Amino acid sequence: MSDVLDNIGFELAVTIGAFFAGWVIMLVVRALLARWSNRVQERYRTSDDFEAREQGQRLVTITGVIKLLISIVVWAIVILTVMAAWGIPMGPLVTVTATLGVAIGFGAQDFVKDMIGGFFVLVEDQYAVDDVVLLAGVSGTVEAITLRTTVLRDLDGNRHHVPNGQVRVSTNLTSGFSRVVVDIPVSYDTDLDLAIEVVADEAAEMATSHEWASSFLEPPALLGVNRLGDSGIDIRVVLTTVTEDRWSAKRAFLKRIKQRLDREGIEIPFQYINVVAKPSSPAQGDESG
Repeated sequence: MSDVLDNIGFELAVTIGAFFAGWVIMLVVRALLARWSNRVQERYRTSDDFEAREQGQRLVTITGVIKLLISIVVWAIVILTVMAAWGIPMGPLVTVTATLGVAIGFGAQDFVKDMIGGFFVLVEDQYAVDDVVLLAGVSGTVEAITLRTTVLRDLDGNRHHVPNGQVRVSTNLTSGFSRVVVDIPVSYDTDLDLAIEVVADEAAEMATSHEWASSFLEPPALLGVNRLGDSGIDIRVVLTTVTEDRWSAKRAFLKRIKQRLDREGIEIPFQYINVVAKPSSPAQGDESG
């Protein structure tokens, strides 16, 4: 046993040392990346500046991918170092690996497509963690992005794993800014000039209010009459807000405009059906002689 240990002592020491070094390096890398991620969250994601928050989202997303790539590189170096220490020839291994790679490539085209798609998602910054997106017919908040999949959480709490290779069109609903398009219906007998003035005034009042002033990026735009419907006329207004307040601002405005229209006596139309009863014919009496 001592002779065997003398013969393989160097190789064994290199093997143990390589795996130990790889383990230590990964511990250090994970600690540094975790510290960096915490600093990013404190500095950017809690900032009042919208662009700073978006930058923080991108940095958090890229940090996770960097950790994965470093892990692959470190353990690949460890394995190659151990093989060199034990004198395992690289040539046959490279040949076998290349052959297996080609064979696996034909059988795993979707996997390769997913990886390439994930790479371009990150490089082109199509979306980041915490963005609300529409991918492959699924809408939700981005919880995680890897080279293979994007994880979404929808409003019902369902978690969707969308392969990046299946995404033909990615729609980012919270990139840069958000626009809320609201159509307010009024009845046909309404004074349109008055209704338009009321809608414009209520939108401007909300945008300048203490509660919502920080959510609006520009004054509301009143586009005027948008449609002549079956039961009413639609007046369209557009609200430009920060991304995270898109839906809350819409809900608040709908509530405010409903209350304002009620105070102004402007009717919001609704569909109704007139039922006309056909009068019954008088009962026929017995025929007289």
